[in-house]
Amino acid sequence: MMADRPAGNNKPALELHVPEPRFRPGDEADFSHLEIPPAGQQQRPDEACEARETMALCHDLIRVLGEDDQAHGPWDPKLDPETLRTMLGHMAQVRAFDERMFRGQRQGKTSFYMKCTGEEATSVAAAMALASDDMVFPSYRQQGILITRGYPMVEMINQIYSNKADKLKGRQLPIMYSSREHSFFSISGNLATQCPQAVGWAMASAIKGDTRIAASWVGEGSTAEGDFHSACTFATVYNAPVILNVINNQWAISSFSGFAGAERTTFAARAVGYGLAGLRVDGNDALAVYAAQRWAANRARANAGPTLIEYFTYRAEGHSTSDDPSAYRSAQERSEWPLGDPIMRLKNHLIALGEWDEERHAAMDLVAAERVKEATKEAEKNGILGHGLHHPFRTMFQDVYEELPWHLEEQAKQARREREIKWPGVEPWAM
Repeated sequence: MMADRPAGNNKPALELHVPEPRFRPGDEADFSHLEIPPAGQQQRPDEACEARETMALCHDLIRVLGEDDQAHGPWDPKLDPETLRTMLGHMAQVRAFDERMFRGQRQGKTSFYMKCTGEEATSVAAAMALASDDMVFPSYRQQGILITRGYPMVEMINQIYSNKADKLKGRQLPIMYSSREHSFFSISGNLATQCPQAVGWAMASAIKGDTRIAASWVGEGSTAEGDFHSACTFATVYNAPVILNVINNQWAISSFSGFAGAERTTFAARAVGYGLAGLRVDGNDALAVYAAQRWAANRARANAGPTLIEYFTYRAEGHSTSDDPSAYRSAQERSEWPLGDPIMRLKNHLIALGEWDEERHAAMDLVAAERVKEATKEAEKNGILGHGLHHPFRTMFQDVYEELPWHLEEQAKQARREREIKWPGVEPWAM
């Protein structure tokens, strides 16, 4: 038998809840509802602990840098000043790169670009905590990993411009890089696909008895995709040596994080249901980011299990050059964000240690901007958007099959004939 509907006419009608951000354009931004604990108060469990021992850290916020610009607590990675300066330099280089590429898009040199302003620590500090040959499966805002690993900026710009020197032959959306030599898996515009790919790669590494681990990055909005949840299941079932990094920058294009579940709990808390170790980290604290990523990497290498890390940060600018954030969020949000700017916080820490000063910082910024300028000039020799300097037409048929099928071979020949008729005497590289 089935239960009867409760009797009476005074029962409320069912209601659907639709998440709504706390403030919209024109509103005064107020982040007082956020619980920001003092730096250094979070316990650091053993790297080989049971996953359930990290449950409290899924709801807390791991922080190292305090309001006094000093490092505090058991999560302090105790990095030497030279390493801190290197980390600061990489983040400054990423920001300089972003600024020039953004201007280049506005000047019509490329069709598209995505900045990571305010999120630099989540890629730079995390990359520095990994081994250089650990395989990374990034999303589209992790340019800091490539810069940290020494990938030439001129090659990044060639890809952004889709010019004749683009190693991906113009087949990828600008900013979707790939580098086997730098253990940087090809970025995909299909969100969250990199999560199960990272888990699968990590499983293969374990099967082969290798020592390399994998790490993936995904935005908090993409954790609503089925791919992310499949990755969590496989990671925990097979104890894959993988780190699943979730960048919670509060906004997935124009949809705020509540649509992915942020109103109910943290994104790190998703680890609990899967039996994963979970950490929630101040994503604008470079030392905390480094410490958490190193903890998870050591855990994976010790066969103690995978880790899900939520980096609580803020997307300071638009989702991309195609986005206008003023249409959906308060203009005050960036200035009111309580966790500050990752570059400024690390700079102030070094100054507090007596290992840095404003003059050296200004000089570093100038050098970073000049490096990008020189790389841009070099890349522009190979062409920019709409100037005809691109890969030969025939390359669209290459790198797809080991042996080109007969029907594609016929299409390639036909395309060459038609192009020769339409543009007789054109330079050979364009054919």
